[in-house]
Amino acid sequence: MTIDWKHETALRQDDFITDLKDLLAVESVRDDSKATPEAPLGPGPKDALLKMLAIAERDGFTTKNIDNLVGYIEIGPKDADEYVAILSHVDVMPAGEGWETDPFVPVVTDDKIIARGASDDKGPGMAAYYAFKILSDLKVPLKRRVRLIFGTDEENDWTGMTRYFEVEPAPVFGFSPDAEFPIINGEKGNVQVLIKDEATNGGSVKLVAFEAGLRTNMVPGIARATVVTAQAEAMVAAFQDFLAANPQISGSAESDGDDIKFVVNGKQVHGAMPETGENAGTYLANFLQNFDFGGTAKSFLTYLGTPAHQDTIGEKFGVNYTDDVMGPLSMNVGIQKFVAGQEAFINFNFRYPKGITPDEIVAGLATQLNGWDVTPTIGGHAQVPHYVAPTDPIVETLLRVYHDQTGLPAHDQVIGGGTYGRLMARGVAFGALFPDSPDTMHQVNEFALLDDLYRSIAIYAQAIAEITNLD
Repeated sequence: MTIDWKHETALRQDDFITDLKDLLAVESVRDDSKATPEAPLGPGPKDALLKMLAIAERDGFTTKNIDNLVGYIEIGPKDADEYVAILSHVDVMPAGEGWETDPFVPVVTDDKIIARGASDDKGPGMAAYYAFKILSDLKVPLKRRVRLIFGTDEENDWTGMTRYFEVEPAPVFGFSPDAEFPIINGEKGNVQVLIKDEATNGGSVKLVAFEAGLRTNMVPGIARATVVTAQAEAMVAAFQDFLAANPQISGSAESDGDDIKFVVNGKQVHGAMPETGENAGTYLANFLQNFDFGGTAKSFLTYLGTPAHQDTIGEKFGVNYTDDVMGPLSMNVGIQKFVAGQEAFINFNFRYPKGITPDEIVAGLATQLNGWDVTPTIGGHAQVPHYVAPTDPIVETLLRVYHDQTGLPAHDQVIGGGTYGRLMARGVAFGALFPDSPDTMHQVNEFALLDDLYRSIAIYAQAIAEITNLD
């Protein structure tokens, strides 16, 4: 049957925007402080999952909710043994500061929709859902079942999708609409490395508190520190000179007697592309390290402010490895925290190619401690590099569909970002950013271009129809 996928998408654009706005309005940030047996990750992720499944049930689809952690929508022949999976997520990153509009009150302009999750990943996920609607409405014949699966913890530990693969059979192949076109058939490994110590002082200047970063996979856009010094006036003046010498950042220093509160504003971006941001925390540490701190405060600030500062490839730690296929390693210093009398904490996030191991990365971080008596350790859920050959039929088919619909060059590529696509042996990421699309994932004022979302619906509908029927 011949289908005009773009025309079918145009018929459903208004409904798509209505449903997307409803989903974006749910503040689906993981909050362990509000976790309950019914909402294991807090109320937001659960509510977003229930909202998505309710939309599908309204439209007559078969759905399943697994422990309020993950759920799916299914189409295709119920007696088919195999199924294809489309993996998305309804959780979002914390909004952060500096938004021009309420991040959970979606704003639709002539060309974009603005809200946290618009591009990562509620917009693309809803685009995949409307592709399902087109296939269902037109009764497109499918050889296999297809599941559109929504996780609730992609931005943290992948709890929901891990649960899914524990209790459900694996798909034969599939894709995640959570990256960019033309396709992502390779993803670097992903590992967190932690440094922890008791937070002590000992010099004439005291570090009371230092904080930067909301998540390990975000470049900190704001850093704050509280310092006590008898030379407050001179320290504030030095900070103004530091800001003038670094116009790529901004900040403030407010003194009250011997107390100074520092703020640095950098540029918050996705942790997979730290080179595009400005890490507010390492800038602040770079300034503070020059003063008479002692104890672990001195080690903490020196480590952040020298080897970890302005190095997004791990060069100063000797781990700046590059693979011919997967490209270079990247390094983000995501969370930085010091509370006097409690804990000093640094969280690194590395995206690494084939050819280097997490143990080698940890060893590299240990080379620059300069007497700081701590041991870097691996934390979180480490992920090994993932790669699907360009000759795999799923890669070839998705690239052909993309080229047929857009007329743009279609080629395979590897990224530092991690998507659910890597959970499948023959899994890839496919859209929804186009090569010329602005990327605002994990940034303030996140948005998605409406035309990009509409184009994605049409591409996904044709792509699902074709890969589901592959031999």
